Amino acid sequence: MSVQQFRLPDVGEGLTEAEIVTWRVAPGDPVGLNDVIVDIETAKAVVELPSPYAGVVDRLLAEEGQTVEVGAPIIAIRTGGDPVATDAAPAVAPPPADEPAVERTAVLVGYGVSAQARTRRPRRATPSVRPAEPARPAHTSRPPVLTKPPLRKLAKDLGVELADVRGSGPDGRITRQDLLDHTTGPAPVADQRRDERLPVRGVRKATAAAMVASAFTAPHVTEFLTVDMTGTVEFVDRLKQDPAFQGVKVSPLLVASLAVLDAVRRYPDVNARWDEENQEIVRFADVNLGIAAATPRGLLVPNVKAAQNLPVRDLAVALNELASTAREGRTRPADLSGGTITITNIGVFGVDAGTPILNPGEAAILCLGALRRMPWVVDEQVVPRWTVQLSLSFDHRLVDGELGSRVLAHVGRFLEDPLWGLALR
Repeated sequence: MSVQQFRLPDVGEGLTEAEIVTWRVAPGDPVGLNDVIVDIETAKAVVELPSPYAGVVDRLLAEEGQTVEVGAPIIAIRTGGDPVATDAAPAVAPPPADEPAVERTAVLVGYGVSAQARTRRPRRATPSVRPAEPARPAHTSRPPVLTKPPLRKLAKDLGVELADVRGSGPDGRITRQDLLDHTTGPAPVADQRRDERLPVRGVRKATAAAMVASAFTAPHVTEFLTVDMTGTVEFVDRLKQDPAFQGVKVSPLLVASLAVLDAVRRYPDVNARWDEENQEIVRFADVNLGIAAATPRGLLVPNVKAAQNLPVRDLAVALNELASTAREGRTRPADLSGGTITITNIGVFGVDAGTPILNPGEAAILCLGALRRMPWVVDEQVVPRWTVQLSLSFDHRLVDGELGSRVLAHVGRFLEDPLWGLALR
């Protein structure tokens, strides 16, 4: 029997740290090879880490809510086989006899810990996660209290002993509602009105830094266009009734995506980035279409790779998968990298228009406002039509006013008559 330490791997994009979000195991739990043991939040997404070993959890070396550097040990697992020093980095499983062995530190996910990460100064030992409440004579036989650090603070503020609270979550974990239900009276007025300080980290921290960098690096210009979307609404209704689209969610966002892809085909300079170091404009070969998604952990912009090559139905499926995985916190870091142009839909919040900030490394972002029934002049008659306001922000170093206007006008023309747009593809 030996104890193996699993060190936090780099799950991609050269990340240097991650936050421990949720432990899926506790000391004493059996684990199998590739069983998910912990959820971590990087600067890009929440990622599930599988176990590189089969055995029994010996200790948790990092707490939920703690930010850990890549290369730092996060869990110790008792396994069979020859003893291995507990401060050694785990090795990957032996390769088949006909394959050469490859030395790597991080297993199953990512690209391994960099040499720099291995030589960082030693960190002070961190307490194991989910410690028991301080021992009290009346409760010495109670099991450790399972809950998150913010709830421990709330319990302290409310004067509640967590050991007395009955947890309804998995493995008896105490939830916020459990804590509030246990409280017999309202918290003091001072506590109810206390300012709350929330740490900025993970996705929200990375998004904030990227937006500030973009706003103060790229000269933004935004143009607006109000469009008659009745043709798009009718086209979406026809697709919903088409047997080929049964089981596939179809929305105006799909048509807007087709419009942007067609605009890029006609005006490829809008699908580019500014290379400051080499003083070059890089025109992308593929359109990696980003779709901004609001999630509980902040704004994410996953992208559909080489979207210009997808048939309409496949594009609809890809957009649905992006949205669902983002909402569930399962977006892969690879899906958040390499975007070339973005669409953001603030209309879902009932907002008519906005001036979106560019994603770093992109030349343009299209914003869709709320779809509204409005009076519109058609053949000298005022009739009700479905309308939307579009706004296009672009980097004025790459896209001048003429090009930006042509792109926005083409997107608007496509949305007015999607069949016309598809006929030109």
